[in-house]
Formats: sequence, C-alpha cells, structure tokens
Amino acid sequence: MTRSVALAALLLLCACSSKEPPVAAPAPAPAAEQASPPPAPAPEASAQNETEQATHSQESADGATDAEHAPASDASLEKIATAPAVAPLPPGKWQAGVNYNMLVPAQPTSVPPGKVEVTEVFWLACPHCYALEPLLKGWLNSKPGYVEFVRVPVMWQPMHKSHARLYYTLRALGRDDLVAKAFETIAARREMLVGADDDETLKLQQRFATSNGVSTDDFTKAYNSFSVSTNLQRATEITQRYQIQGVPFVIVNGKYTTDITMAGGEAKLIELINDLTAAEHHP
Repeated sequence: MTRSVALAALLLLCACSSKEPPVAAPAPAPAAEQASPPPAPAPEASAQNETEQATHSQESADGATDAEHAPASDASLEKIATAPAVAPLPPGKWQAGVNYNMLVPAQPTSVPPGKVEVTEVFWLACPHCYALEPLLKGWLNSKPGYVEFVRVPVMWQPMHKSHARLYYTLRALGRDDLVAKAFETIAARREMLVGADDDETLKLQQRFATSNGVSTDDFTKAYNSFSVSTNLQRATEITQRYQIQGVPFVIVNGKYTTDITMAGGEAKLIELINDLTAAEHHP
C-alpha cells in the first residue's frame, strides 16, 4: 500500500472523530452525536465501506476536542445552556431543547442591525455536510434578503485545520468554484489533499489549485496571508465558543443551535432555519 493510500485510509478511520487515532492502532468506534454509534469497522475495512457507514450518522467529535485542552478564555467560559421554558416559536411544530437549543447568553454576530446571521460549521471531508449541500444551495437562492449566511470550517485536529486553510485560501483567491470542487474531491471522492506533514499537504493542495488554473505563487501567497490566518483564528474561536462536537452544526443569530439529527433530517433542518430566522427578524 502506498503512503498516500495508507494516509487516506487512516483519515477515513477517524472521519467521525476529532481525535486522531495512533497510527499503530485501529480507530475506536465513532461516536455519533445524539444517535446510537455504529459498530467499529475492522482495520482492514475498505475506504468505500467506511464512507458508506459514515453517511448513516452526523459527523461527530469523539472525546476531547482541542477546545478542552486550550487555556480558558472569555469566549470558552460563556455559558451554553438548553432552551428555557419560554420558546421563540409557536408550540406544536418545533420543541425547544429537542429540535434546537437556545444559547444563554446569546452570542455576538457580525451582521448589521435588521439582519439575521446563519452560520454553518462544516468540514470539507464530511459526507453529511456534502449531502446537505444541494439543499443549502437551494435555500441560498430563495432565502430572505435579511438573512446573512456564514460558513465556518471546524477546527478540531490537524487534518481539519489543513482543510480549513485550503477553504480560506480558495476564498481569498476569489475561487468559490474551487471550494465546491475541493468539497467534491475530498468528501465525495475521498482524495484527502492532506499529506504526512505540512510540506506535503501544501504541495498536494498547490497541485490541486494549479491543476485548476491557479498559479503556484498566487496560491502560496494566499495560503500564508494575514487574512487566511485571521480567519483560521476566528474559526478556532467559534469551534471553542460553541463547544462543537459534530458537523454540520448550525447557529442562528448567535441564539439558537441545531443540526440534522435534532431537526429530524436535512429537509427539516432547512425548514427549521427558515422558522428561526423569521422569528429573529425585527425590521
């Protein structure tokens, strides 16, 4: 088995966890958020079988995230609680604490008055995030003008951070088309674009970019830019602030959090986002 194939297999084995397993040991069974975990795959299981198994549960963190090992900060110490008795939506359709949680206190957003912010925390290798993409694209084409959509990559472990840097680099280059292509390459085709070390990762990602019309110099300049570093710091802060354990994870206006499992499915998640944003709109 070549080193690249072995690396891809290793990454697949830890796809549902924020903790990377030791190279010499098989990965533990992935812990699916709010669902019974599937049985752990045998170490010799194929990449295809692992991917198929992963699609049955939301992508989730397993054990301690980087946030739990980071020094305490004002952001990480803010209290996150389940919904109080008074819910913002009419009873009957959605249940607070079941379909969504309320944050106490509400968290700051980056949108102007009159706007409602919707943030999706995702991972370029997450099959569940990728499966949600068609619905999100449809929603983005029909959402109200007062809704501002923000996408933030999760920052658990080195492979997540490498994919986050690729995402922000392509955004800095103004190549959203390549973000979509990278998503497909990594999540659907399982070409991870992550090497055994930082140098190999950079070369793999450069090769991806140059094969799609980006010069090596332009890619490297954006890759090491201040704007990309700043965005990575913000993504780390959000991963910690919201104590994110699974993706895709949705935050509405800094007040409500939900996911596919809580909403009851991908289509229900879009419906819930619409109802929460409408409840938050105060023109």
